Amino acid sequence: MKKNHRLPIALQQAIYRSLRHHLVLAAPHFDDPLPEPAISWQQRGTTAGSAWLKEWQIRLNPILCEENPSAFVEQVVPHELAHLLVWKKFGRVAPHGQEWRWMMEEVLKVKAERTHRLITTSVAGRTFTYHCHCQQHELTVRRHNRVVRGETEYCCRRCAAPLRIGPYQG
Repeated sequence: MKKNHRLPIALQQAIYRSLRHHLVLAAPHFDDPLPEPAISWQQRGTTAGSAWLKEWQIRLNPILCEENPSAFVEQVVPHELAHLLVWKKFGRVAPHGQEWRWMMEEVLKVKAERTHRLITTSVAGRTFTYHCHCQQHELTVRRHNRVVRGETEYCCRRCAAPLRIGPYQG
């Protein structure tokens, strides 16, 4: 993110309106009043947002937010809020499990989607090309370094083959 990167006030206000609107929808499902989560603009990389449960905080990516304002207002903010609400109501459960899907669709009235479909080229870091038996994969620097250090081996979700460095030759 550029130094002194500031989001337009109107966009910040829209984010907070979305947060407060969805908190109002959730309130009847809780015995105690729900405090408003803090919003931090510290999310980096290609991640749109994250929920920090114990801090009761939602971290948003300011660059992706400015590039995709309606997606953040309509999807990202409720998605991350749902994580906080599920944690408050059910404790630690699967991140995108049945409780989260229920919170998204039945309580917050938002389609439950696990990942965003935002274009992230402006924030994407360097990647390394790997392949399996069926396709090519782009691994982040962090994942590539874990492979190089021998800490882990990644496998394709489609064919289950281990990923090997280099382009796909199929």
